Amino acid sequence: MVRLSVLDLAYIGEGFMPADALANALDLARHSETAGYLRFWLAEHHNLAGIASAATAVCIGHVASGTSTIRVGAGGIMLPNHSPMVIAEQFGTLATLFPGRIDLGLGRAPGTDQRTLQALRRGLDASEHFPQDVVELQALLGPPHEGQTLRAIPGEDTNVPLWILGSSLYGAQLAAMLGLPYAFASHFAPQALHQAVTIYRQKFEPFEQLAEPYVMVGCNVVVAETDSEARRLFTTPQQQFTRMVRGNRGHLPPPVDDIENFWSPIEKARASSMLGCSFHGTPKTIRNQLAPLIEATCADELMVVGAIWDHAARVRSYELLARAMA
Repeated sequence: MVRLSVLDLAYIGEGFMPADALANALDLARHSETAGYLRFWLAEHHNLAGIASAATAVCIGHVASGTSTIRVGAGGIMLPNHSPMVIAEQFGTLATLFPGRIDLGLGRAPGTDQRTLQALRRGLDASEHFPQDVVELQALLGPPHEGQTLRAIPGEDTNVPLWILGSSLYGAQLAAMLGLPYAFASHFAPQALHQAVTIYRQKFEPFEQLAEPYVMVGCNVVVAETDSEARRLFTTPQQQFTRMVRGNRGHLPPPVDDIENFWSPIEKARASSMLGCSFHGTPKTIRNQLAPLIEATCADELMVVGAIWDHAARVRSYELLARAMA
């Protein structure tokens, strides 16, 4: 049976504050732990009004300290925004505080706009060094060697599991070459999913962390007691992605009764394309919808995004999904 995990962006809903989002993230992690989810990941984004997980390592510490068994990690850290040394120290500290529970997913995109990238004090060409940065980070988190002068403390020999995140063929090839698990961001860019997964498995080279390829597939899932209620709740991510198309993201919006009154035909087409790996319905409906995705990708794990404005409904959605897939 495919494993289930949670991807959270600490959404700030309309009418709420960052403190609410961070409290909700911890509450959702606790419920996810009880429901049997394997991981709870937070994503790095900057300069976005509706996301409170910018200081991702701090958020991970917040969630890990309030849970006991669920793995907590980054899905991901946008490595071009940081020096490998800083990330090794941050996640080495987290792994020291919460041994055996920390994951580190790594992305090549900056996760923000060009002006914010400059404010982060990293060069505009930082993403070009991504493969070298991953290898450097891996070495800093691994066992020390004789004569080594650069050491991450805490960090060295924590061997925090690394993941490569991607939405294109580039990440698939890199993950395969380095022998790392691969997570595809099909929850917002599903177009290359099947080709990327195929390339990853074909080119995978076993290495110290992983003997066989391991694929995680991202998807948006909204589950409710009725199909009509799930459809209504799903209008929140539909509005969210439409605002992305418009270049005006804002806070996470509440659901609407008729999404057709919100978007234009062109906006609908573009937003629906990005939401191509999305599912909503009752537990039975969702189970039937997810089965073809799992079969087609041979996914080892689903990383589930639930952008639902009402926190109680969001928690309930994840609980119903866990029961449906048990």
